[in-house]
Amino acid sequence: MRFVYVSLLLTFLCLSGCSDEGGKKKGSYLPSSNGNINSLQVVMPNEYWSESVGETVREYFAAPTDGLPQDEPLFSMRQLPPNAFEGFARNSRLFLYVNKGEKDTVIVKQNWYAKPQIGVSITAQNTDQLEEFIKDNHEAIIDVFKKSELKERQRRTNLSLLNLKGLSETFGIDLKVPSAYRIALATEEFYWLRKSLESGTTNIMVYQVPLDYIDEENVIGSIIQIRDTIGSRLLPVEDDSPFITEAAYAPYLQEVELDDKKAYESKGTWEVKDAFMGGPFINYAIEDKANNRYLIIEGFTHAPSVEKRDLQFELESILKTVKFIDNKE
Repeated sequence: MRFVYVSLLLTFLCLSGCSDEGGKKKGSYLPSSNGNINSLQVVMPNEYWSESVGETVREYFAAPTDGLPQDEPLFSMRQLPPNAFEGFARNSRLFLYVNKGEKDTVIVKQNWYAKPQIGVSITAQNTDQLEEFIKDNHEAIIDVFKKSELKERQRRTNLSLLNLKGLSETFGIDLKVPSAYRIALATEEFYWLRKSLESGTTNIMVYQVPLDYIDEENVIGSIIQIRDTIGSRLLPVEDDSPFITEAAYAPYLQEVELDDKKAYESKGTWEVKDAFMGGPFINYAIEDKANNRYLIIEGFTHAPSVEKRDLQFELESILKTVKFIDNKE
């Protein structure tokens, strides 16, 4: 019964500030939150952090991010003891509070001490129960954190957008892309957008294929074939070496929904064959029955010797802004 009670609490988001556990009362001033994208403030006693409770938190919240060539954690974590969680430290955009308490609860709340902010408080009467609650609820907590960070990343993008009227006219979609990107190539069948980094680039590709190009019985195989033939043909690469899916590891695949349409999300690693170039990609094949096509939008990074988690997260946040201009099915 306790697990059901905790899970119900976890699904509840208090949309306005409340006075629980020291939070601000409704209508009171909330300072701006702070923190880098995908940074998590963990609040728990030092002895918990160095023992099994902390190990459980690290197991789930510092697990490797899917689709990257090297292991990078889901969140960059910093731990504070509860008595130090005050003042400026409470303004972290994401925080996880774990400590003993009289009640067994898992509470998720928006804008607890700052705005925007997502805070999660886990309390239990002993450390075994704390570990149990973390294990039972980590997937839902991570999902809430990631959705919040996605929204924040998109807010930052919206501050300065690239004019993509041509993309809308060619493919019938709107896509919110930061003005730091430039149009590298624009044709009737392919769009390529790039942003320069200190070491490398991030890139976005847009193209389309007929609906029958994806076999529902072999989705990941179909997507790899599309990337390795059509995408490789359309993307100009030095020395004409093919831009393909790295063969050693199959991409992660899941079915999602973008702009009320079924889509396949795949995350994996690309390479330029025989050129010692590679990096991560995130690809969406969006089913557009009204136009008898799959719209393909992909973001990929080429940044040797640079951590790529947040670069790929920015690309994911951009691709998920896609809107079809004519949504009639």
